[in-house]
Amino acid sequence: MKTIYRSVSYLTSAAKLNQAPEDQGLEVAFAGRSNSGKSSAINTLCGQNSLTRVSKTPGRTQLLNFFRVDHERRLVDLPGYGYARVSEAIKEQWQAFMADYLVRRNCLCGVVLLMDIRHPLTDYDQNMLDWCAERGLPVHILLTKADKLKRGPGLNQVRKVQKTLEEWPGEVGVQAFSSLKRQGIDEVHQVLDRWLQIYSE
Repeated sequence: MKTIYRSVSYLTSAAKLNQAPEDQGLEVAFAGRSNSGKSSAINTLCGQNSLTRVSKTPGRTQLLNFFRVDHERRLVDLPGYGYARVSEAIKEQWQAFMADYLVRRNCLCGVVLLMDIRHPLTDYDQNMLDWCAERGLPVHILLTKADKLKRGPGLNQVRKVQKTLEEWPGEVGVQAFSSLKRQGIDEVHQVLDRWLQIYSE
């Protein structure tokens, strides 16, 4: 694993877009349903056990959490969407917040979209894809919890999602991923390297 990912650190959280770090450099956002394994994936990709613990604090789920890669690059943990225990009004507020970030954040260069491999492409996921298409952002889909399926069914799910998105108007990648088995890490790093323009240590 590249040292640059192991050295990722928590930077700040924002309840509003004007509280975010200055809109410069490059950012990659991580999005997904609340049960998609997003926090575990970010920790695994950065080789750390508790990097995203701040986003698990009660009340943090409605914040944008920014992590510093270096002085000009950041990873952003977006609020988990589709959380069943909050009101529809709160859900709509979170969605509007995320849409505002996705549309207006100039330094955003790509979105890693996480979906449970057993339940991909929900309505919320489709909404996220629509926002990214509108902005022209590349998307890399992680079908998480791949350890829950045997190899054959897992590959079938990857192919099924790829087939569904053949007509999607933009750059989109799809892969299986497991934080538990540390599956797919190198492939994600290659995408992050390209988007964040990381060419060497």
